Formats: sequence, C-alpha cells, structure tokens
Amino acid sequence: MYANSGNVIMSLYANAVHQLWKWPKCECNPTGEARTDTVPQLWQPRSGISVTNYISLINPEDAVPCFALSKNDSYVISTSGEGISLFNTMTFQTIATFMPPPPAATFLAFHPQDNNIIAIGMDDSSILIYYVRLNKKRITGLAFSNICNVLVSAGADSQLCVWSIDTWEKKTSDYLQSPPGCSAASLADTNVQFHRDQTHVLAFQERHIAIYEVPNLTCLMQFAPLQASGRITGATYSCDGQSIYISFENGSAGVFTASSLCLRCQINYCAYAPLYPSISAYPLVIAAHPHKPNQFALGLTDGGVCVIEPLELEGEWGNLPLQENSACSSTGHADSSDQSQR
Repeated sequence: MYANSGNVIMSLYANAVHQLWKWPKCECNPTGEARTDTVPQLWQPRSGISVTNYISLINPEDAVPCFALSKNDSYVISTSGEGISLFNTMTFQTIATFMPPPPAATFLAFHPQDNNIIAIGMDDSSILIYYVRLNKKRITGLAFSNICNVLVSAGADSQLCVWSIDTWEKKTSDYLQSPPGCSAASLADTNVQFHRDQTHVLAFQERHIAIYEVPNLTCLMQFAPLQASGRITGATYSCDGQSIYISFENGSAGVFTASSLCLRCQINYCAYAPLYPSISAYPLVIAAHPHKPNQFALGLTDGGVCVIEPLELEGEWGNLPLQENSACSSTGHADSSDQSQR
C-alpha cells in the first residue's frame, strides 16, 4: 500500500510483520519521490522495533490480513486475523489493541476526514464504526435520544460523550466534576439515562449525580449525598419524568424532584426490610415502574427484591409531612409492610 504522501510503501506479510519502504533523497532523486529508477530502502526507527500484529494459534492460511493508513500517514491500523492494532508509523509503537475475535476483522478503513474514526468490516457481515479517542476507560453507560438524534456514552473515566446518530461523529464531551471533598480517584462507574423529554440526561456516580442538557452537555444541576448515606448505588427517572429515585449504600432510598433535585421523601431501610433483615444487605440496583410513576423496585445485595410505593392515604410521594411518609409494599423477602419510614 502506498502512503498518501506517495513516497512510502508499507506491506503486511503473512507472518503478521509490517515493512515500510522509503525512497531516499539522493543526487538522482533529490525530492525522495517514488521512482522506478531508484531503489527504495527498508526503514526502521532508531529503537529497532518492528510493527507486528498479534497472532497465536490462528492458522495463517485462515486469516484475512488487512491494514489501512490514516490520511496524514501517521497511523496504521492492522490485523492478521486476531485483535486489531493501532500503530504509530513514526515510532512503530503500539498505541492500542482491541476487538479480539470472534468475529474477526476482514477489512479496515479510516474516515477520510477524521483519523480517529475507523470502519471495521467483520467476517460475520457486520460493520463496526470505532472511535479511537473515546473514553480512556471502559464504557459504563449508553443512552439514545430520538428527539436530539444522539447517543450519549459514559465511561469509568467520568467522561460523557455526545455522538451524532446520523454521522457517528462526536459532537461534544465533558467530564463530571468531582463534588467537594471527593477525589476523582474515588469515583466509580458513570451511568446515564434520558428523561422522557429526550433532551435532559441523568448522569450519576457513587458520590455524585447531575442533570445535563443535550446536545451541548450543559450541566443544569448537581447533587452530592451526605457521607452518612454512603455511596449512591442506583438512580433512575420515574416513568412520568417528575421524580428521580436514588438508592444508597446505607440501605435508604430517596425520592427527588427531577426539576430541582430537591428531596421529596426519604425512605429508610427499616421501612421495607423483612422481619429479620440481613445486616449487610443494601440496594444494589433500582428500577422505576414503566406505567406507575410512584412505584419503584430495589434489588438487594442478598438477592431480595422490594417493590415500594406510597401509602394509600398519601397517594404520591411527598404529600404528607416528611416525617410521616411511609412505604407500602415489599416483595421477594416477606409479606407487605407499611412500617413508618422516618
């Protein structure tokens, strides 16, 4: 394959080794251009390392080796039937290796205008669009917006990215800011969920919750729980989008207004716990009922599931004074309970 500059040829051999040939500048070829009357020279960086794809037990005859050069000739993406590798052509250093088979990649192409976007053809007939400079750590959340026509991704590095569904190009990105007294290193997975209006996205980590407006990722409001509550273990919008249900490591759950993140109701663990509760059990996940805006379920670390809603006389969360609010039902542990929550 010729480089886009026209004066370099790169080849990929069956043994997964790449070789790069350059035309030297000399008296008969002062510009170093590719010419048939001048012999190119095999080039290697001073480090002496080679560009070699990973291969293990794969039969070379069964592999479909392929590679592509970026538009500026600075990067090569390549595979010899196993994982895909991204190399720097100036230093021959491996930048990233990803997507081990199956399925195996059978063709690779760089986006003509953005070297960070790669199209990958697979042997199962699928085509993947891969963005090289995505989150630095694993992806922990994804949410689509039909109204804004975007996908929001979240990573363990606290980064939020907004992607256009039409072009799959990144529109913008931002990092969740660490709340006061909480170092970035103590933050964990980032989760995202769109409001029913499809323009506001809820993002939360174990010490921080925030609401953003897309597509510009404008942070509208933030909330950090008190240390006594422990870390946030789950958060979700109610089905009508009026409330946000949040579960905590100390066993409690909170009902917050979606418009201002103000507390409407605090539900203590004793309000929904079975008769002989597990001391170490606490909510690990939370889910909102798809049709009943005042009902949600908690999945506990001991395997139990509790379904919670306001007492009948209360009707909905926050109608009674804060200290009088009560839960109504729990399931998966014991019989229904309407003990006082405060």
